[in-house]
Amino acid sequence: MKSNKSTIRKDLQLFETLSDSEVITRIIAGDHPLYELIMRRYNRRLFRLAYGILNDDSLAQDAVQETYVSAFQHLNQFRGPNGFGAWLTRIASRIAFRIARKESGLHTVSLPTDSVSLIDKESIGPEQVSINDEMVRMLEKAVDSLPRDYRIVLMLREFEGLSTDETAKALDLNPTTVKTRLHRAKGILRTRYKHRLDEVRSLAYPFAGTRCDAIVYRVFLILKQSINLP
Repeated sequence: MKSNKSTIRKDLQLFETLSDSEVITRIIAGDHPLYELIMRRYNRRLFRLAYGILNDDSLAQDAVQETYVSAFQHLNQFRGPNGFGAWLTRIASRIAFRIARKESGLHTVSLPTDSVSLIDKESIGPEQVSINDEMVRMLEKAVDSLPRDYRIVLMLREFEGLSTDETAKALDLNPTTVKTRLHRAKGILRTRYKHRLDEVRSLAYPFAGTRCDAIVYRVFLILKQSINLP
């Protein structure tokens, strides 16, 4: 976590070495502002998952926001010490699918904020920036065109680096199903994206900076209004 982030809790960096379980214990004990650390740890993963399900930037952000509110309200139900990420991801998955069912056929797809504009371009030259920009656009277009079941698994396995078992637990799937869907997703992707996936994988579907900050602030605002969080 970079020190120049617009954080709500100014001493957040002091707690970055704590495990999820340790952070949750402190939050349940009353250190509510520390929930910001959880959100900043998982914002990108949850956004990529929600986007994989909804294929819509605005709805994906809504799903992430609702996930954090719901998770905070049910923190006592988490049975640690391990597996918080999977628990949180399952909540996000259920919420995103519910939104997808509700919105099916009723909305116009909202394209993501220009992903390439969020890439750190100061460390690379203008020619490489242009190449990366185009490759990211091509990759995201190819991934967006995948069947949803394949796209979701690809997001978690290839973009977020989750293991087969972690992905299976997060999506309530059999590990064999995860492997099959990933294999088919990669097969389709190879016909639509001719470059190596790892060349720009880390740059695709970013969720940082002001977008990350906005989720944190909106979640705390909702919590303050709904459960009188101080």
